[in-house]
Amino acid sequence: MLAEGFRVDHALTEGDTIEWGPARITVIATPGHTDGALTYLVEVDGRRVAFTGDLIYAPGQVYELYSMQKGNEFVCDYHGFLGTREQTVASLRKVQAAGVETLVPAHGVVMPDPAAAIDALEAQLKTCYDDYAAISALRWYFPQMFPTYLDGPHVMPIRKGQAPPSFLRNVSTTWAIISESGAAFIMDCWNADVIAEIQRWRDAGEITSVEGLWITHYHYDHTEGIPEFKRVFGGPVIADPAVAQIAANPLAWRLTCNTANTIPVDHWTAHGERWQWREFTMTAYHFPGQTLYHDALLVEGRGLRMLFVGDSFTPAGIDDYCAHNRNFLGAGVGFDRCLALVEELKPDMLFNPHVDVAFDFTPEEIACMRANLAKREKSFGALFPWDHPNYGMDDCWVYCTPYEQHLAPGAIFHLDVMVTNHSTVPHNAAVRAALPRAWGGGHSHETTAIIPPKTVARLPIHVTLPYDAKPGRFAIPVDLRYDELTLPQINEAVVEIR
Repeated sequence: MLAEGFRVDHALTEGDTIEWGPARITVIATPGHTDGALTYLVEVDGRRVAFTGDLIYAPGQVYELYSMQKGNEFVCDYHGFLGTREQTVASLRKVQAAGVETLVPAHGVVMPDPAAAIDALEAQLKTCYDDYAAISALRWYFPQMFPTYLDGPHVMPIRKGQAPPSFLRNVSTTWAIISESGAAFIMDCWNADVIAEIQRWRDAGEITSVEGLWITHYHYDHTEGIPEFKRVFGGPVIADPAVAQIAANPLAWRLTCNTANTIPVDHWTAHGERWQWREFTMTAYHFPGQTLYHDALLVEGRGLRMLFVGDSFTPAGIDDYCAHNRNFLGAGVGFDRCLALVEELKPDMLFNPHVDVAFDFTPEEIACMRANLAKREKSFGALFPWDHPNYGMDDCWVYCTPYEQHLAPGAIFHLDVMVTNHSTVPHNAAVRAALPRAWGGGHSHETTAIIPPKTVARLPIHVTLPYDAKPGRFAIPVDLRYDELTLPQINEAVVEIR
């Protein structure tokens, strides 16, 4: 989306035509890549050429899929992975039906055989969605959305839940462990209702005290109530650094479903760090499942090995239904890393805060999910023009930190542009900030780096704000050169001048 608007002289809608020299331009409504998207059919010299924006990149390919996140009659946009795939194909079929000879995308290659290009994309989108749905955690929550993916040889069977042990309680998105002493250890806290229920337990003598809180991941429905929780109960707040860094400074991050509440974390755990709480041994792990910024807690005691996995799994499989959560494909990353850890730890039970039963996976089911993910690296790789599918799936492969800053006129604006090299080869990167017209426009200095494979580079930018800058909120886009690619305004930061 543009950081600054421009004047629009005339709004076009479906069926409008423009005569321009010898050309006749017809407007076709083609939602899919984005809501309200239009295709322009140009007829000139006996030819019919369609300019289709980002509906299609090449035969069988799109430029990226995170713009295709869209809800339906069952779920909101957050749960709508590849939600516009059918709408995208329908829009392309509509263009095809107009008798076009050539497709010209905004990003991509000219396609002289529209029918073949669209057929290939429809088939590839179906392959990718089939792979996704076969092990989707969403089948547990919304089975009516997946009538053809609930059983059969092409999907992983949905596990049956089992009763949790008596010393565990689940309320809203919170799991509580109650020790033999009556003390409680809490995982996640959404809101005042959760706090009131824990207070009720204490007032009724069902627990004697609250002795700590573990954050499974940064999403607001797991963190929003923590500041009040800490005020009421005290006790340390504990989390993996990937989670703690966001909780401690939420304005620094441009992430879906984040909270605006600052949550100081008392103890930032190391991967594999162990400690004793009452009769339980606890071990913290980085666990990049539902989101890259996620952790897991192994709790051993009372004869059980219990792994609290946050929102990463349900009895139906993996929780990767939001493309904005940064779910990486590849061996040793993302869900493959999580499943390898589950395989190594061999817990008796898994726990998700949204699921009020315990569950587990057999070795065969873990192998099935890991094989599915390995297959996806190829099927999604074929869907995009990039040399690794994570570029097409990760809308934050370039991001700015801190995302939002509040500054005074004349202050120095410090910004780090973080660039993830998802490839297996090094890449040359150069970044610069595009400055607002109100500050005189132009660009900042350029920062360059050679980024090794599978690493993240930090490229700093510094800008002195005008001393006469007016109060307001300004988007600061960043441009990226990535080897031979020029990617203007690929992401942004925000400066609020007060």
